[in-house]
Amino acid sequence: MKFKKGETVIYPQHGACVVQGTKKMEFFGEKQEYLILKTVINEMTLRVPLDNTDGVGLCRDLTDNQDLVSVLAKPDPRVPSNWSRRFKNHQEKLKSGDVYQVAEVVRNLAARNRDASLSAAERTMYERARVNLVSEISPALKVSAEDAEIYLDEALAKGVLKDGEEEDTPKKKKK
Repeated sequence: MKFKKGETVIYPQHGACVVQGTKKMEFFGEKQEYLILKTVINEMTLRVPLDNTDGVGLCRDLTDNQDLVSVLAKPDPRVPSNWSRRFKNHQEKLKSGDVYQVAEVVRNLAARNRDASLSAAERTMYERARVNLVSEISPALKVSAEDAEIYLDEALAKGVLKDGEEEDTPKKKKK
């Protein structure tokens, strides 16, 4: 797949990224062409070997937000009650890089947070999943990260956080 400078792609572990270009670099005695990416949210620079872009999931388009809202609003009765199974299941969904599976993790952990407090590991997972989802919603809707977060909260409020129940969302950083 060809990547153009300025194009937005999704890196499963880091969310939306902007292509900065390519660069030939040497690591461990081997020269390769690397795709240089900058994450949308944390502005972290990533280098991905061009021959491994498919392997890390960079071939995915930005999300269809209507489908995303329906995923976020619909409760999932299949969430394991056992903590370790639930955590492993959520980890696998996050590693898949599929935006709808990431949305399922956000939805499930938001619902769990509503009913009982999250463990420290689940809280960290929830915050990371939210950041990844917001980073994908933001460029898809062409809005700021803050507006994308509001969009996400409103989508959750339509289902798992019914009747305007307040969610304990991660603290927002001041810029």
